[in-house]
Amino acid sequence: MNAAPTLEMLDPATLTVDINVRKDAALTADFIASIKEHGVMEPVIAHRKDDGTVHVLMGQRRTRAAVEAERPLIPVMIIESPEEAERIVTQVVENIQRAELTEADEADAYHQLSLIGVSAAAIAKKTGRTKTAVESALKAKSSDAGAAALGKGWTIEEALIMAEFESDEEASTELESVIMDEPDQILHVAQRLRDRRESAAALATLIAELETQGKTIVEDAGHYADDDNLYVTAAKRADGEPATEDDANAVLITTDYRGQHRTHSVIAGWKETGFAPKYERYDGGRPAQKGPMTEEQKAERKTLIENNKAMLSAQVVRREFVTGLLARKQAPKGWQYFTVHAITHHPETASGYDGEVAAGMVGAKVDEAKTWAWNPLRTHVANSTARPEFSLIALICAGYEKTIAKDSWRSPSQTHRDYLNQLVHWGYKPSVVELLIIDSGKPTEEEPDAA
Repeated sequence: MNAAPTLEMLDPATLTVDINVRKDAALTADFIASIKEHGVMEPVIAHRKDDGTVHVLMGQRRTRAAVEAERPLIPVMIIESPEEAERIVTQVVENIQRAELTEADEADAYHQLSLIGVSAAAIAKKTGRTKTAVESALKAKSSDAGAAALGKGWTIEEALIMAEFESDEEASTELESVIMDEPDQILHVAQRLRDRRESAAALATLIAELETQGKTIVEDAGHYADDDNLYVTAAKRADGEPATEDDANAVLITTDYRGQHRTHSVIAGWKETGFAPKYERYDGGRPAQKGPMTEEQKAERKTLIENNKAMLSAQVVRREFVTGLLARKQAPKGWQYFTVHAITHHPETASGYDGEVAAGMVGAKVDEAKTWAWNPLRTHVANSTARPEFSLIALICAGYEKTIAKDSWRSPSQTHRDYLNQLVHWGYKPSVVELLIIDSGKPTEEEPDAA
C-alpha cells in the first residue's frame, strides 16, 4: 500500500534538482523577487531516496528561485516514489472524467492536483476543461465560505459568489436564501449586491472628503418656501440678487439609479439667514400635496427606484451571458432565424447597435483610440474573416441592448420580449424585473389564447 504524501518545510539549498530541468525554467529577476517577498506558495513535489537526499520532481524552477532569493524554508510534498506524482495525477483525472462526478467533487480533485504542484493550465490540459473553469474551482475551494458551499453540494459558480461576499454577513445571508429558494436569481442578486457595495463605498469616500473640508451635510433641500433648506440655485439674497456658491453653508448628496453620487450646494436654515426662495410653487392650478407622501406613494416610489436599479444590474448579467455564449466553439442553435427576424422585424437593432458593446460580446480586442464614428466591431470584422456569424449575433444583441432602458419594465415592448425570450431559449435565467417584460406578452386568465 502506498504511503500518503507528507508536507515538510525544507531548506531549498539542500534539495537536488535534476539536470533535465524544463526548457522554460529560466529564472527572471521579477520571479526571484516575487519568491523573495512572498515565498513559495505551491508546494514542490519531491522524492526522498534511500540515502536521505531529496530529489525535486515538480517545481524545479521554484526551487532554484528560492535558492537565489535565499529563502530559508519552502513547502515540499514528499511522495513515495518518482512514479507517485504521475499516479496521483492519473487517478485524479480519471475521477474527474467520471460522468457522475459532482462540481464539488471536481473542485476537490483540482485542489488535490494543485496541492502537488500541478498548475491550473496543466490541470485544464489534462482534464479537457478550460483554464478559467479550473481557476474558478480552485478559487472557490480556497475560501472557507466557498469550501463550505461546495460541501453543501452547491455549484462552483454559487461557491465563488459565496466566497466573494464572505466578509459581508448580511449579503451572505441573503445569497444563501436565494440559492435555497430561487437559485435562478443568484447571478442577478449577486450583481445587485456588487452594485450596492460599490455605491456604498463611493458614498463613504465622498462623505469623508466633505467632512475633511468642513462641509455640513443635510438630508434634504428644495426650491420653495415650504422647504427648510434651499438649493443655492433656488435662493436669492435679501437685496433680491441671486445667491451664489459663496452663500452655501451646506451640501446635499443625491444618488441616481446607477448608484452614482452628486453634491449640491445648499443654504440650510435660509429663513434665519436673510435669504428667500426665487420661485413660487406653480402646480397648474392643482392643489399641492400637503405633508409627506402616503405609505402607498412611498411604496410605489421605492418600487420604481429598485426596479430601475435592478434593470441596470440585469444588464451586466445579461451581457456577460451573451459574451459567454459567443465564446463557445459553436454558434447557438437557431442563430440564423434570430438574426434575420431581428433585422426584418426590429430594424433598429441593426442600425443602432453600439460597436463597443458588440465588440466586447464577441471578445474582440479593442486597442484603438476612441474617435468620431468609432466602431471596434467594424474594425474587428475588417481585420478577421473568422467566425463572422458570431460578429453578426453580437451586432444584433448589442442593438437590442441599446433599446432597453432602465424603465423598460414599465412599458414592455415586443422588441424586448423577442430578445429576452431568445436569450432564455439559449439558457439565460432572467431577473425578476426582466420577467415583468417577458410575462407582459403572455395572455391572462381573462384573455385566453385565441383558438
